[in-house]
Amino acid sequence: MKMISKMFGRMFHHIGLFFDKWLITPITKIILKLMNFLQGGFKSFDRIAGKKSTLLIVSLLLAFGIFIIIDQESNVMIDQYAEILYDQQVMAVYNEELYVVEGLPKTVDITLIGQKRHIFLAKQSPSKGVSVDLTGLKPGNHKVTLKYTQRLKSLDYKLDPSQITVTIYDKKSENRNLSYDLLHQDSLDSKLYISNIELDRNNVIIKGAQYKLDKVATVKALIDVNNIPNPKAGEITVKDIPLVAYDNDGKIVDVEIVPKNVSAKIKITSPSKEIPIRVVPKGNVAFGKSIQSMDASLSKITVYGEQDAIDEIEQLEVEIDVKGLDSDKEFNVTLKKPKGITELSSKTMSVKVVVSNSSSREIPNVSVQSENLDSNLKVQALTDADRQVTVVVSGSEEILKTIQPSDITAYIDLKDVGIGEREVEVKVKGTDLRLTYASKIKKVKVRITSK
Repeated sequence: MKMISKMFGRMFHHIGLFFDKWLITPITKIILKLMNFLQGGFKSFDRIAGKKSTLLIVSLLLAFGIFIIIDQESNVMIDQYAEILYDQQVMAVYNEELYVVEGLPKTVDITLIGQKRHIFLAKQSPSKGVSVDLTGLKPGNHKVTLKYTQRLKSLDYKLDPSQITVTIYDKKSENRNLSYDLLHQDSLDSKLYISNIELDRNNVIIKGAQYKLDKVATVKALIDVNNIPNPKAGEITVKDIPLVAYDNDGKIVDVEIVPKNVSAKIKITSPSKEIPIRVVPKGNVAFGKSIQSMDASLSKITVYGEQDAIDEIEQLEVEIDVKGLDSDKEFNVTLKKPKGITELSSKTMSVKVVVSNSSSREIPNVSVQSENLDSNLKVQALTDADRQVTVVVSGSEEILKTIQPSDITAYIDLKDVGIGEREVEVKVKGTDLRLTYASKIKKVKVRITSK
């Protein structure tokens, strides 16, 4: 403690010597000289000023005043800070009805320089922001200066950028047809379908520089399914749909579109239909075996989707792979949605296949039909043997007993077959998919001529 006391004592002693040498003594000498100069006319003042205590007080006051002035000036020089205000909006002043301006930055950065308290006040107090006055400038390129107006004059500021080059164009306008795009359609309930969309207008006006207008290929209303409130079957009106202009490559073109938004009436339907399920075995079971029965857990299913697809579909085919199957087996099948169908009432089903020993039966005199023949051509069998064939049907003995000739179709596929005498492969199909069908005669001869 004694050492610390001595250290502080020496420090204050040196400070006192400093002020005595450089402030008090010089100021006292100046006052004495001034008193000597004024001795003749101011005797009373001389008596007061001649006192040692008066000189000491005046000297201390002057020294303190000089110290305050120096301290304030040093604080002003030392207490300087800088703070950056990022992304400050730029406001341009020009006739927006007549001109289009390019090259204007949307935002700039402002660096404020000054004391902390002034910077704080500047951030709290309102300002007119960053502006650029383009009034009176004609179409062409112009180098202009950005300005920042701040109420506090005690701060300096720097803009980045502070000068920019802008291009001014005459504003043109054109009429364009309006179409629409449907966004996020997959997010709509799969049992619902948007069958019709009617916009409240068919055309819009686009404005901008002529070279921009020339790029516009289409103007579309972007209808977002996610913005449809509580979608359900019926008619819904959606408002404030944004419009976007695109070029031939699908890129957005920055032009003004009037109006900016449109409304649309959206008709939502839920087309559905109950259809039968047909199980289709693919591949051949093991040699000497046949399918005796196929029992599916579902016989019918309800499909949802586009109305045209609903109208066309008559049944849902479910394929199972029976290649090499030699014993009973239960298949679990994931149902696939046909084209245009958005939802099925069931996702899966099971099919139990029972296998038995295979037998065969011949069905004679099955007429050979033609398929896919060009409408400008006609076909004729060369001989009676080419008109009818014997079909060998293989399968479970119980099923074979019930087979009828009318259940079997023998045919030749004449797609892309031209005029002349041709030898064509005979194909056979039947209504019962548990059976296999084959013609004893593999090919027949026919004559194809023009009608």
